[in-house]
Amino acid sequence: MNTATLHEATAIAAAVAAVTASQELLLLPLSKLRPSSRNVRKSGGTSIPELAASIARVGLLQNLNVVLAADGEHYEVVAGRRRLAALKLLVKRRKLAKDFEVACLLGSDAAARTVSLTENVQREAMHPADQFEAFADLVAEGRPIEDIAADFGVTPLVVQRRLKLANVSPRLLADYRGEAVTLEQLMALAITDDHAAQEAAFYESPQWQRSPEALRDHLTHEEIDACRDALAKFVGVQTYEQAGGAVRRDLFADEQSGVFLTDAALLESLAKDRLVPMVQQVHAEGWGWADVAPRATRADLHQFQRMRSKRREPSKAEAKRIAELEAQQRKLQDRLDDENEDMTDEQAQAAQDEMDMLGNELEAIERTLVVYPPRAMATAGAVVSLDHMGGVIVHRGLLREEQAKAMREQERGGRGTNGDTESSGAAETQGKLTISEKLVKCLSAHRTAALQAEVARHPQVALVAVVHRLALHVIHDAHYGSPINITANPQGRLEQYAADVAEAPAAVGMRQVREAWAERLPSDPDALFAELLVLPQQELLSLLAVCVGFTVTAIASREDETPAAALAQAVGLDMHAWWTPTAAGYFDHVSKAKALEGLQVFAPGEVNRLGKLKKAEISSEAERLAAGTGWLPAMFRAQEQPAIAEPDAGAQPDAEAAEGMEAAA
Repeated sequence: MNTATLHEATAIAAAVAAVTASQELLLLPLSKLRPSSRNVRKSGGTSIPELAASIARVGLLQNLNVVLAADGEHYEVVAGRRRLAALKLLVKRRKLAKDFEVACLLGSDAAARTVSLTENVQREAMHPADQFEAFADLVAEGRPIEDIAADFGVTPLVVQRRLKLANVSPRLLADYRGEAVTLEQLMALAITDDHAAQEAAFYESPQWQRSPEALRDHLTHEEIDACRDALAKFVGVQTYEQAGGAVRRDLFADEQSGVFLTDAALLESLAKDRLVPMVQQVHAEGWGWADVAPRATRADLHQFQRMRSKRREPSKAEAKRIAELEAQQRKLQDRLDDENEDMTDEQAQAAQDEMDMLGNELEAIERTLVVYPPRAMATAGAVVSLDHMGGVIVHRGLLREEQAKAMREQERGGRGTNGDTESSGAAETQGKLTISEKLVKCLSAHRTAALQAEVARHPQVALVAVVHRLALHVIHDAHYGSPINITANPQGRLEQYAADVAEAPAAVGMRQVREAWAERLPSDPDALFAELLVLPQQELLSLLAVCVGFTVTAIASREDETPAAALAQAVGLDMHAWWTPTAAGYFDHVSKAKALEGLQVFAPGEVNRLGKLKKAEISSEAERLAAGTGWLPAMFRAQEQPAIAEPDAGAQPDAEAAEGMEAAA
């Protein structure tokens, strides 16, 4: 766009006219040309390789403007710096000789800046829409796309994209010129060549539904996104195309997306055909029937009842292999968690991939440990399906309604399987993904801090905890010595398990309350005793709760451990109030499969897209997507009971501390 005013442009043109009479067109050796410090353009200079390729193919279409250098031998280029750089690049690539003669317009030294300013001001770049249509005109004249790409120093894909944009509805292109349509919207609409569909998608949608993503989804809503769909991943786009399936490709998408399949029936048929061998294999296990249903949903499976399964003890070989796999997982997880481990992104991804492979093998072994009653297997069956990632999954031990009814009648008659069925809502025993011991301790440190804060807010529960401690020692196993032998060991040093726990809301609130009491109460033992004697009972209970709270410990080593569960239930511990899932606090420290397992809960629509990313990118995206969803890791999702009713705790040590605890809560 011309940034000079009409008055400025007129003045510049008049100045140039005064010197044009002395200009002379010369052919000068490239070796005698060099950039001038009086070139007014100080920025830019991009796309030099593309310009060089164009010059090599088409030639130099515009001369350079030069003045004689001070040494009397060289010439300084005051206008045409990019062209000069491109020519020098061609010399470097040995596509031009050093003494290649360049057309130059020699001007006076006094007019150097004026000429440079004029060339840069008195110009206006063509509108991108004009460029799109010009490329289409070249193709219409019979020019091959590869030749056009070579002429302009771009890839054939760039040319194809511009041709796609040139083929968008003329009405939309006109609005693009008028800035009513953005380039990103135009690119999204180019997914189809149907002008009517393009215009309907844009003009019939409200303004707030015209984002590029919404427009693209509008035009492809009846098609199958190959990068997200489980069946498409399982069958493969190449197999689908070889079978005659139609494909729509988005030229503006990256390599991992932008492929849409239009024949859903064909895709379903191909998936079923490929699953037939698995169905035969499952049937050979002894099941009465085996069906294939690639897109089986939870609702579909809910109509079945399930047989009860048991987990047999692993053999020595299986137990040894399980121990080996778990040890390898811990070793890899420790490497990934070690901040001092200098790993590249590629090494970290390789370690994460190995973690996933180990996890898959563990799951496979675990599945073999699940056994069903042999007699009932002849009646029950299995459904072979696909999971959300396109992997084969077998739902075994399914009973149709009539089969379940018959088995219940047998049970009532005492002739059946003696409880071999369970309700449809029960889940079959399967191996599950776990997290590392280091992360378990980190999360349990946050749970400990939160539980300390909750106990400090529940004097009645704190009192029960103290009496419980006394009863254990005095009633069941008396200790001799001091008349009062209660020890209080504040459970600090949680930072050794979770580096960020000191800044957690619970820990901050507890520090504020302790500091408030420390300022109020004397440190001398006798003076402290006298002060406590005159405290109102509710204040004394509040202080007791704070002291007991600091002694709480709930550090765990395994994900399935729930230390202090009764205490947590008594105070109604809810980790939503104390902890938020972040990349640094959780997702960076779990396997890729475990992170995707969580995403399946709070962002199922993003799992397919994120599954192709590197681990670090998945962690960052998981943190963003988890925000505000209320999702918590398994060890935080215990069914806590409501807190017991508390009497009015009375005055807090001071108002500031009270505010601190409220903020922490």
